[in-house]
Amino acid sequence: MQGTRKLWIALGVVLLCTFMILGLFGREVYRQAPPIPDRVVTTSGAEIATGEGILDGQQVWQSVGGQQVGSIWGHGAYQAPDWSADWLHREVTELLEIKARAEGAASFDDLPAERQVVLRDAVKREMRTNTYDAESGTLTISDDRAAAVAAVTAHYTALFGDDASMAQLREDYALHGGAVPQEARRADLATFFFWTAWACTTERPDGATTYTNNWPHEPLVGNTPTAANVMWSIISIILLLAGIGALVWYHAAKRKEEPPPTPPSRDPFDALTPTPSMRAAGKYCLTAVALFVVQVLLGAITAHYTVEGDAFFGFPLAEYLPYAITRTWHLQLAVFWIATSFLAAGLFLAPAIGGREPRFQRLGVNVLFVALVLIVVGSLTGEWMAVQQKLGPDATFWFGHQGYEYVDLGRAFQIALFGGLGIWLALMLRALWPALVPKDTMRPVIVLFTGSTVAIGLFYCAGLLYGARTHLTVMEYWRWWVVHLWVEGFFEVFATAAVAFLFAQFGLIRPQSAARAAIFSTCIFLIGGIPGTFHHLYFSGTPISIMAIGSSFSALEVVPLVLVGKEALETLRMERRASWMRRYRWPLRFLAGVAFWNLVGAGLFGFMINPPIALYYMQGLNTTAVHAHAALFGVYGLLSLALILLVLRRIHPEHAWKETWLGRGFWLMNCGLVAMIALSLLPIGLAQAYASMDTGLWFARGSEFMQQGFMENLRWMRIVGDTMFLAGVASFAWFILGLFTGHSLDRSAGPDGIDGGSALPPQTTATREQELVSA
Repeated sequence: MQGTRKLWIALGVVLLCTFMILGLFGREVYRQAPPIPDRVVTTSGAEIATGEGILDGQQVWQSVGGQQVGSIWGHGAYQAPDWSADWLHREVTELLEIKARAEGAASFDDLPAERQVVLRDAVKREMRTNTYDAESGTLTISDDRAAAVAAVTAHYTALFGDDASMAQLREDYALHGGAVPQEARRADLATFFFWTAWACTTERPDGATTYTNNWPHEPLVGNTPTAANVMWSIISIILLLAGIGALVWYHAAKRKEEPPPTPPSRDPFDALTPTPSMRAAGKYCLTAVALFVVQVLLGAITAHYTVEGDAFFGFPLAEYLPYAITRTWHLQLAVFWIATSFLAAGLFLAPAIGGREPRFQRLGVNVLFVALVLIVVGSLTGEWMAVQQKLGPDATFWFGHQGYEYVDLGRAFQIALFGGLGIWLALMLRALWPALVPKDTMRPVIVLFTGSTVAIGLFYCAGLLYGARTHLTVMEYWRWWVVHLWVEGFFEVFATAAVAFLFAQFGLIRPQSAARAAIFSTCIFLIGGIPGTFHHLYFSGTPISIMAIGSSFSALEVVPLVLVGKEALETLRMERRASWMRRYRWPLRFLAGVAFWNLVGAGLFGFMINPPIALYYMQGLNTTAVHAHAALFGVYGLLSLALILLVLRRIHPEHAWKETWLGRGFWLMNCGLVAMIALSLLPIGLAQAYASMDTGLWFARGSEFMQQGFMENLRWMRIVGDTMFLAGVASFAWFILGLFTGHSLDRSAGPDGIDGGSALPPQTTATREQELVSA
């Protein structure tokens, strides 16, 4: 690794420094989280809530779906309100009404304008003043405010019950009737919502901003962007421009790249006979595609619930599969099928890289497969039982629904999944070990691939570092370790190393060049990616220092994306480097699609909401959904499909593919995603952003705004993109199924699409098909 020593040192420094930043400022997340009072009392001495009641309410919220039903502090689903913003607005308006009636007016609007100004100022001061006593753990509020809290509590207990007067509002929110059957639990849920809103409007003892940095926008209580918010937004843009300039300068100033090597006359992988464990990875690919199909169908149902909140084209589907379940399964299956495809790619490549099949490797691959199936089925079943309120509070967390996006599965299944990743890691390392010993030119790429494998296997454990009653701010810190670092971070490093190894093994690029490019790309990505985790936590009860770190480093995440056009072009050119590369043309086109959506979905739409001033108004709106769909499917989805195609191409190599359905699938999925965003999600998000800036987040997320005719029409427009996307998924799945049944194979041509058979060692079609079936 002599030629890459400096890059390895740079990577080590990046990892050390960035994780040190993440850890040191993570300590501040713990230290400065909004306090949970032991008691909430009125000035007259009446106790209206307890800390235990707040945490009990948190568990009730988890049991109904948590972040899959509305959102808290901007994190969660987009159909129902953000409960913290909604509670805050309802409480402050109710308090104004109470004070107006105390002055003899029928309502606040009946007061003279000058009295309205006086009352608004008084109420704003009352709600922003911090009356929490840290020594006694007591929060004291006025009797008038306690009356306002009681009125809002009554609203929520009716909403989450089966009160007939709330039926229309429940439909607008896509909230199923009787979501929380027990009245006492509904009261606890309201107490939890009160505390989250209290954190949004109460100033920290040492400053003039609230615990959530003045989020959400609510003029009635003086919640407007802070000076720090604007300053760090400007700094993040400057850093972005500086980073882009530095990267362009680096590419312009570096020495002229070596000409690419002359590729071999035949596919180097033709000399590789797939081992039993490599063939066994085929079932992972088929399972990933099946989960993908179910996931997008659930997405279509979930999207339709935004129009008919309790039905699917008139059929009362919500009685059996409410919105909370379909959205939970939609997101959970996205993680499952993408992770499964990465597991398949790793299990296939490891013996190829190591050069041998370890003893009992196939058995381990099959045992892991059974374990993953049990985890998927068990976790989805538990989530349904939790939302249907068939489990108790503690059982819900362990075997049902944790309530947090992307890590919804019950803790027992989460532990089992971590154990499964441990099995995968062991299988990978024992197969890779022989390749780690020789000091040849491929070793740096293999070391990077191995390191990312270890990270994928171990970093999921961050999701185990909080419990059912852990402080919400602390939970968010660890949850984003999983969602941002595990999924968005080390999965990408794994893919970078895997693609570098494949291109080097194909002889299309020199191993030294592949190693340098892979390590350099990893350094650039992780510099911004690891501390950039904090950009998810600007308004989650964290101090301003988190905003400073998150905005500065997350801006750097966009920097390497400026060169994705060059990356996409170079990927497509690989197809023309050798005639036998024609068999890989569609995996390469999927990888080119990854580059495109990396720029648009992760870069353009990501930075649209990344600066603190933008996210202040847009957090929790459909602008986030734009970024999520474009980045999660456009980048990680297409990347996963490319890996599946690469694995299946080598598992079943003796015939050319009939690629008509594959091509249709590729274009329909990509064009469908464009239409989904352009016709529906983006216009809705921009309209909400304007409403949030003009009036407040409560209005942008409320039924009064979201149920307007033009907004409903925009939601209906999504059916155009959804239909195209579903047709693309069906085409892709039909093609993949045909690889196993034979209708996607051209038996009259060789693997390169040329009549006359294959360059592979002689092996009958019947033998190959029998091996595939047995795997």
